[in-house]
Amino acid sequence: MTRTTKAPSITRPETEAQGSGFAKVFSFLREQLLEGSIRNGDRLLPERELALQLGVSRPIVREALRGLSMMGVVEIRERVGTVVCQPDVSVLADVFAFSLAQVPDAIDDVMQARIALECQAIRLACQRATTADIERMREALDAIEATVNDAAGGGLADFDFHLAMVRASRSDTIVQLYGAMATLLTRSHRDRRKLVGGQNETIKRTVVEDHRRLLEAVIEGDEDRADQALRQHFRIGDELRRQKALAPSRGAAAPAARARRTKETTS
Repeated sequence: MTRTTKAPSITRPETEAQGSGFAKVFSFLREQLLEGSIRNGDRLLPERELALQLGVSRPIVREALRGLSMMGVVEIRERVGTVVCQPDVSVLADVFAFSLAQVPDAIDDVMQARIALECQAIRLACQRATTADIERMREALDAIEATVNDAAGGGLADFDFHLAMVRASRSDTIVQLYGAMATLLTRSHRDRRKLVGGQNETIKRTVVEDHRRLLEAVIEGDEDRADQALRQHFRIGDELRRQKALAPSRGAAAPAARARRTKETTS
């Protein structure tokens, strides 16, 4: 049986009352969701009743509900009403990626956040990882080894390993935050694999062995070893990104050098 939430008493500070009608409705519903007054599966009050309670028009209520629907927070069902949903983290990932698309050095900033999340995640994984978690990490490691010469497939396998490791933390908050960065992290893994593809076999083996050490540390439940191995792994990534950053300037220098040699020859 679908539970319809009771109409809560509404008190709004003066500053909120001065806001737009849309902001008023959106803010009210957001507060109800965050406070847990309405939860996944609940059906909201009809638009007419919400409009009367909040002192706004029905089109304004409808606009706010559509905004929440686009975020995956609610679902508007014909002949049923508006139902609260569990948001899909992929929506948040898209919003996160779009918001950072024009930010200079966004990937570097995201990588710093990733380090913080993964270092805590792997410590928790050492404590909480289940047999299923270990198996997912092992399968991803096999995929990393199989795709060491494939930038696209290797980048995806790399991301899958780290995602499995984060999920092994059994921390919903860390998993959700990590998932929000998924689009940018996948691109980062792919770019790194392109750099690795141009390196010698020793570098490629290092990538595989790094992940193997991470898996072994989680299996053994050694938090300090896992943390140290992960930070060392990130330092290799930092070096590869540094090489990538220097590559354009080297490429630009080559034509200039050729031009100077040509000038000297013809002088």
